[in-house]
Amino acid sequence: MKKTLWMYSAALLMSSQVVSAIEVNGYFRTGIGGTDHGDMQECFKLTGALSKYRLGNECEQYGEIFASQELAELSDHSKIKINGMVQFYNDYGKSLKFSGDNGYTRMNQIYLDWTNVSFLNGGNFWAGRRYYNRNDINMSDFFYWNQSGTGFGIDNFKLDNFALNYVFSRKDDLFQEKYINRHDFTVSDIKLNDKNKLNLGLSYIDHENEGWAFTIQNITSNILNGKNTIAFQYGEGPGTGLGYTGNVSLDRENTSFRMLDVVDWQSPSKVLNGQAQILYQINEYSQQEDTKWLSVGSRTSYVVDDHFKLTGEIGYDQIKQGNETRDLTKITIAPTFTLKGSGYYDRPELRLYYTYAFWNDAEQKMRDLANPDSSFYSTSNGSNFGVQLEHSW
Repeated sequence: MKKTLWMYSAALLMSSQVVSAIEVNGYFRTGIGGTDHGDMQECFKLTGALSKYRLGNECEQYGEIFASQELAELSDHSKIKINGMVQFYNDYGKSLKFSGDNGYTRMNQIYLDWTNVSFLNGGNFWAGRRYYNRNDINMSDFFYWNQSGTGFGIDNFKLDNFALNYVFSRKDDLFQEKYINRHDFTVSDIKLNDKNKLNLGLSYIDHENEGWAFTIQNITSNILNGKNTIAFQYGEGPGTGLGYTGNVSLDRENTSFRMLDVVDWQSPSKVLNGQAQILYQINEYSQQEDTKWLSVGSRTSYVVDDHFKLTGEIGYDQIKQGNETRDLTKITIAPTFTLKGSGYYDRPELRLYYTYAFWNDAEQKMRDLANPDSSFYSTSNGSNFGVQLEHSW
């Protein structure tokens, strides 16, 4: 069987045409901000939370440049491409070196992609380091289900009313120190009806402490002129990372459960649009106190005209651990200038913003221990103001 596949692939390659089309796209956000104390902007995030509400609350210069070069089109009309992405990150208040203590520059994607393969039922095969099946909440930039990694995969093997996907990876995070075998199986695009699509995922972490995680996700389209995404996730051992490989020192007596509901919406008149979310996660540990994380937030824009809108965002995070409850609330108002429309995802956007946050005494103690040099040391509130440009193409 293997010999037959190799011979088939070689024959296709010999009959191919080399092409030279190249596609380039990218994303960046850049800005500058300060605190009400006159210092460089500091972001507001509840200690221990996995995300923060991002409007007027991002403290870095960030960019991505992605390029895709088609190498060949084979006789069965499948195509082979090489893809790569360079990522740039630099903290606010530091010289733009994008390296060392200031930030980093890295090749976060480099992979070969063989698309529309006939013996894969029109599916695709890829190998390398790539972003894959990234499901996120835009307003908090939280990737709750993410199968990106260094490895290989079969994508979109089509059957009747759904598709099969498989990923083998040894490193699903560029900052992950050790290589760990991970298998991700996904059944995608299960059409329940005209509006509802179901996705099912199973992850297995092959380690001394075995781990696994399961995700069920339903996407409802054409609701409130947008969509509604609901997901449930459960994991054990290293699978407690849910969307990622978790702590491999944990055995299967340690568990995590997460549920989330995200709505993208727009009023019939298109004067109002936005996103809202609720997320709840329970982590149960065998050797430490359990934690419960609640996150609720909403971003709403009032469209004045095609090139200007007023945007507001409010987010609340709470973590309960043992007998202690910590919380943080963040509020932002951002007059926003737009060039290509005023929808929620339309870019570019130039934002002026003012952000105010407050937190309880328990969170203040944690913040003071973690960052004694903070502008908001020994206080229970603070504010930032600034300007940010965000663009994608």
